[in-house]
Amino acid sequence: MTLKSIIDIIEEYAPPAIQESWDNSGLIIGDRSREITKTLLALDCTTETVNNAVNMGADLIITHHPLIFKGIKRIENHTNLGRAIINAIKNDIAIYSVHTNIDKVLGGVSGLMAEKIGLRNVEILSRDKDVEIGLGVVGDLEYPIDVEKFCRMVKDKFLLKILKTSKPIEGKISKVALCGGSGGSLIEEALLSGAQVYISGDMSYHSFFCEDDFMIMDIGHYESEIGVLRLLSDILSKKISNFAVCIEDDSNPVHYIF
Repeated sequence: MTLKSIIDIIEEYAPPAIQESWDNSGLIIGDRSREITKTLLALDCTTETVNNAVNMGADLIITHHPLIFKGIKRIENHTNLGRAIINAIKNDIAIYSVHTNIDKVLGGVSGLMAEKIGLRNVEILSRDKDVEIGLGVVGDLEYPIDVEKFCRMVKDKFLLKILKTSKPIEGKISKVALCGGSGGSLIEEALLSGAQVYISGDMSYHSFFCEDDFMIMDIGHYESEIGVLRLLSDILSKKISNFAVCIEDDSNPVHYIF
């Protein structure tokens, strides 16, 4: 299977043209015509990720977050980025990233979050103009639930060690908005959608001063997005029989000390 064929499968689901203007999704390192025999899926491409690919004999790494976001002036082995690039090229490992383009399709990162908590009638939260794509989702719970029970469910479904929330609201929760990754910019849209709760990651301190009858939950950037690796695995496995796809184990850079 050529690298181009694999890329075509991913981009059929998440077209690169819909990525945000600041993003760098797509082929980061590699030759589209080369044959690929084994792929490693990871949220980020770190030095350790490349080492893992080398050790398992993978010739392609597919990540959610791009290895290179902006232009770089130097590639040296005394930085994490430099070591990852050098090691990948030395070992002829291609690197491909699918970031905001898979964030923006309804079944992508935020849609997977909604699925975890059983939302119904799910729609895009912040829709791109005149198209059915965009960031975040909003939907209805199967039945209204009190805040304490909902918090326990969120911790359970997302395997959280800790849950950060604003002041809990009174009454029951029936409508929820979510956005994978850093979703602070969509708080206002979540509030206007009629959701009582907005779940995302990387919320700033001042974001926790919420309006009445509205609260936010910060579940962590990694925790909100890690499900996309299983989605990518499923997309590839359905299209390519007997194709070796491995998912990197826990690689959350954030550590919790209790």
